[in-house]
Amino acid sequence: MQVGKDMVLRLLIVDDSVEAAEAIASGLRNSGIAVRPNRPETESDFLALLANQPPDFVLIARDATSVPFATVMQHVAASGKDLPVLLLLDSIDDASLLQASSLGVRSVVLRDRIAQIEGTVRNEWADLEARRSLRRLESQVRETERRCDALIDSSRDPIAYVHEGMHIRANSAYLEMFGFESFEDIEGMSLLDLVAPQHVDEFKQLLKRLGKGEAPPPRHEIEARTLEGNSFPAVMEFTAASYEGETCQQVILRRQELDPELAREVEELRQRDQATGLLNRATFLRALEDAVADAGQNASHHALLLVEPDHYSRLLQELGLDAADELIAACAARLRNALGPDDVVARFGEHQFAVLRRGSDYAATSALAETVRAAFADSVLDIDDRSLNATASIGGVQIGQKIASVAAVLGKASQGVQSAIGVGGNRVDIFDPGAVDRAEEERVEAWVNRIRDAIDSDRFVPYYQPLMSLHGEPIEIYDVYLRMQGEHGELVQPLTFLQIAEEHGLLWEIDRWMVGRAIADIGERLKAGHRTTLMVRITEASLQDDSLLQHIEEKLATHGADGSLLVLQLTESKVSTHLKAAQAFQQRASKAGVRVGLEQFGSGLNSFQLLSHFDADLVKLDRAFMEDLGANPEYQQKIREIATRAHELGKQAIAEFVQDAASMTILFSAGIDYAQGHFLAQAGPSMDYDFS
Repeated sequence: MQVGKDMVLRLLIVDDSVEAAEAIASGLRNSGIAVRPNRPETESDFLALLANQPPDFVLIARDATSVPFATVMQHVAASGKDLPVLLLLDSIDDASLLQASSLGVRSVVLRDRIAQIEGTVRNEWADLEARRSLRRLESQVRETERRCDALIDSSRDPIAYVHEGMHIRANSAYLEMFGFESFEDIEGMSLLDLVAPQHVDEFKQLLKRLGKGEAPPPRHEIEARTLEGNSFPAVMEFTAASYEGETCQQVILRRQELDPELAREVEELRQRDQATGLLNRATFLRALEDAVADAGQNASHHALLLVEPDHYSRLLQELGLDAADELIAACAARLRNALGPDDVVARFGEHQFAVLRRGSDYAATSALAETVRAAFADSVLDIDDRSLNATASIGGVQIGQKIASVAAVLGKASQGVQSAIGVGGNRVDIFDPGAVDRAEEERVEAWVNRIRDAIDSDRFVPYYQPLMSLHGEPIEIYDVYLRMQGEHGELVQPLTFLQIAEEHGLLWEIDRWMVGRAIADIGERLKAGHRTTLMVRITEASLQDDSLLQHIEEKLATHGADGSLLVLQLTESKVSTHLKAAQAFQQRASKAGVRVGLEQFGSGLNSFQLLSHFDADLVKLDRAFMEDLGANPEYQQKIREIATRAHELGKQAIAEFVQDAASMTILFSAGIDYAQGHFLAQAGPSMDYDFS
């Protein structure tokens, strides 16, 4: 399980030193973990935080005096919460470990080993989330069982649960079919007693095979017998199930009133998608469940592919909406012609197909996916009198023991499709649990090449979001967001590629592009009679040398732009951990008239203490404060405090991600200077907002 990327860690740090606590929080942020730290200064503070804002972890220094170690453990135990405690030590000895273990500490970490702290936090966080997920799943299972029980009782289909051939559950329709008045009359009765004598031996063999764990047949035709001895033709459907924690078989038994051949034809139609003739999603999922179960039990290998025609909406627009069935049928025919006779293929979504090949190793799976890709790319689709060029994106999974879960298999295949689409389509992305590192390297390499191409070919796109003045005269001011243009004009969001850019040393080049483009925009706006302020985010990579500052000075001169109209934004956590470099950067930027602000402000343990060392021109509140602001008095008070302190220091305060009118009212009364968010105006490619 991945943690720290899209989740926020609520960390309670009990340490007498603010600086030491801030260093730990900053170290975790630098390692990619989004931390929301709190540091209680008294026992009452600790109890309040424990009750009102339950943390994910408590990290306590053994020598803490503000809230002693023993007191923390006592209150955590009394809370009854699943709250892991990590003990922070300067060094480890046998006595420390024994004491920590006896008091219920989950792990011990060393103060000056941030890598060890980070690794321990990630492992313990993963364990915590697993325990939480298990509790949620257990609750959901209980609720699902309750609902299923109610559905079975009300179902008009005759349904029974059978364990080792004996009835352990049956609904009213089942009892009525065989002439029983209550379940007590059938409880413990063998299913063989309801089978006509001439079918008993054959049915015994079927029950034995099911008892050994073999997959049940999709349907089993038989002659059943009622309590009075009357026989009737019936069809049985078996599904592996559990009842009250006991493994069993669910049996659906229906009277077979139709001609057997006609019934088989009806069943075949029920399993097919009418537009394409392929299997439907439900039928394919049953086949996939069998393959995944086989991989888990027998260490076999199978291939799953999800296939999506690229730019399907555009193809449909060219043909017209009335040709949707013809288009999907043509894609299905192209896919079917590329597959073997034993491959299982289905229409899995509106314009997504699924392919299952049993007994396929990674090389065979890759070859199959490439065959399918080439089948679309190397020829045209003929639809009535039209011919269309159509490629396909393919996400695949090598099914084996390491990923013997239907949900995991489908999740990885779906990610593969999206990854292939994200880098331009007409591509194959196969996930092999046995070669994760290789697959990840290939994916990352493709993204690195794409980012380099965007830098070299000017394929980045700025989006501008206006800021609303809450007090005083409005001015033209926009926040600039980064997008990347794909091969076919689609826009790629920054979260998709910025982490890879950071890992491969490309952030400073992206910073240069963004700042250079903003200065050019400022110059053009000035020539058109508009004094427009642009706010641009830069990363800590640009603090390490003078190249960006030199680039800014050159671009300001080239475009005749006013440096005071450019605001560079740095995150509070990065300034905290690169303070000297940030100070030097700001001093030189101010000589060119360029302002520097802090974003994600308020996320640290003592954000205003940082301002005594770094004289930011403005502060932008951390987005977390805007989550359900109207119902969170604590955040409302925090925003008022930040606005008041900022004004006392002569700095402007900005709130972003405004979500509703109630938040605007709170921000106005708190004294926030500017607000932005989709509720007010969405970011777009043009600076055309009317500020008047």
